[in-house]
Formats: sequence, C-alpha cells, structure tokens
Amino acid sequence: MQVRGISRSGSLLALCAVVLPLAGPAQAEAPVVLAPVASVNAVAAAEVPAPLADTATADDIQVTPPTLQKIGSGIASFYGRHLKGARTASGERYAPDELTAAHRTLPFGTQVQVTNPANGEVVVVTINDRGPFHGNRVIDLSDAAADEIGITRMGSGKVELAVLGN
Repeated sequence: MQVRGISRSGSLLALCAVVLPLAGPAQAEAPVVLAPVASVNAVAAAEVPAPLADTATADDIQVTPPTLQKIGSGIASFYGRHLKGARTASGERYAPDELTAAHRTLPFGTQVQVTNPANGEVVVVTINDRGPFHGNRVIDLSDAAADEIGITRMGSGKVELAVLGN
C-alpha cells in the first residue's frame, strides 16, 4: 500500500491519497482519494458520543447470586504436591495452586462450594478428577483449596458441599 500526503503550511488541512490493491493491477493504479480533514480537534470531537440520558449506574445493576444445592457433608482430604503435573481423569494436569477437586460422580467442570464448619471458611472448587477412593471421604481438594479452608495441617477435615448453579 502506498500513501501520499499533501499539507498546506500553517493549517492541518491534509489530503491523503491511498493506493489500494483491490482486484488486480489495473485497479491498483487508480488512487482512492479521501476527503480533507479540517482539524484534529474536529475529528476527535466528532468521534466522541454524547452521554446517554438513560445510562445505567452501579446502583442500577442487580447481580443475582448463584444458587446453592446442598449435596451433603463428610470428610475431605487433599492431594499431595508430589502429584503436581499428573494427569487427572478429565485430562488436565494437576496443579496444586489451582482451586480444583476430585469427586466420584459430579460432572467435570461442576463448581462446588466447600465449607469447613469448624471455622466457617469457604472455597469454590472446580471438579476435574475422580475420587476419592478412600471409603469415608467425599471429596479430594487441591493443596490450594485445602489451605483456603484450613484443613492442610490436619490432613483431612469435615466439610459441607453445595453445587453452585445459575
């Protein structure tokens, strides 16, 4: 693309001719001439839309909290850091610093609110693996999720589970 500009001294009036390769060599030789621009300020002012009378404010926006469907309670454990990078049942690699978890039956991608009733701490995790396969456990948390609700030091802890919905 070729650009040629002509300007007059003391003014911002400019003409630009742009040569565009449209369909072939014959059309590429014919320049396309753009209209003159009176001033930079006039162009900038023309592009700024006027404020709308019915502009929404933060007070006008209503956020609907997600619904919670309680699905039970039981003992939660957590993965060890030694599993970092191992493939989960969903095909993702285990990342100890992400808020993920394993559940026996919930679909991959389900978001679950996990609450530690002993201290009231809550974390929302995404199911990306299957398990736990230890008899009395209901969920396996990533290291980060276990840290968030305070069960890391004990190794496991009682939790309440609720599925987040729209």
